[in-house]
Amino acid sequence: MQALIKVNQLTKEFVLGNILSREKILAVDQVSFEIKPAEIFTLAGESGCGKTTIARMLLGFEEPTAGEIIYSKESPKKEKRVWFTQGIQAVFQNPFETFNPLRKVDSYLFETLYNYKLAADREEAVEIINSKLESVGLSFDEVSGKYPSEFSGGQLQRISIARALLTDPALLLADEPVSMVDASIRMSIVNLFKRLKEELGMSILYITHDLATAYYLGGQIAIMFRGNIMESGPVEKVLMEPKHPYTKLLRESIPEADPAKKWTDRISISELEYEEYLRKGCKFAGRCPEVMEKCKNQAPDTLLIDDVSVKCHLYCNS
Repeated sequence: MQALIKVNQLTKEFVLGNILSREKILAVDQVSFEIKPAEIFTLAGESGCGKTTIARMLLGFEEPTAGEIIYSKESPKKEKRVWFTQGIQAVFQNPFETFNPLRKVDSYLFETLYNYKLAADREEAVEIINSKLESVGLSFDEVSGKYPSEFSGGQLQRISIARALLTDPALLLADEPVSMVDASIRMSIVNLFKRLKEELGMSILYITHDLATAYYLGGQIAIMFRGNIMESGPVEKVLMEPKHPYTKLLRESIPEADPAKKWTDRISISELEYEEYLRKGCKFAGRCPEVMEKCKNQAPDTLLIDDVSVKCHLYCNS
């Protein structure tokens, strides 16, 4: 099956520091993957791993330092940006930052339709908006004339998803879309993504640190660490039979739903550590329980093992 979107050797370099002391950091380091039509693809990893930087490049908010993004056989050149963004829409982490508190929510919905010339008049626009709102469990009457403060976080996130659906995109990019909503709402949004894929044939790029929801969604997954994809493949294989030590650490950090077991361990994988980005060898060598001497100086190749790609020296001789 032809890929909907291909990412080839995508690289993003940032220069940090001042004039006297500057260091270059590869926030994304030669990352490659593809997303097929009607497929859910998850980018997972801790904060600072590079997954949101990839999202920003896909949306055109950041220019790649190197590599390419190919969407339906065409690169998203600047002169085709409107066409490109109509085919790819996004939902972000904090719905309260998506909407201006002084502006009525429905104005964003009308603006999207008029910008892309998808409605001839207000009557047609209301009809389209209502159909998209109904697909996320709301209606135009519930939203019309109201400000963001009149909605819960879960409602605003569903409105944000409805806005993204107005252009009938082929790919919905969801960047940590459930991390700031109540647990009671979380699964309804995740189920909505599954429905969009199954009923509308929409592809979803799901960006998260939550492996439980990633496993529930299924599809393909890529585990990122310090700008590199460490392991990728079918969700079932990657999360249930992890090969890379980092994937194993993430997998073990998910508490079991057992009230008899108390979660006492603390996984300190939340802060960006510059020395890991600057490391010449494997980025995970400083934390890896199975580290070897060559891991510290030589970056491992990516190998394909049982439909799973893994970037680790442990498998180089297997």
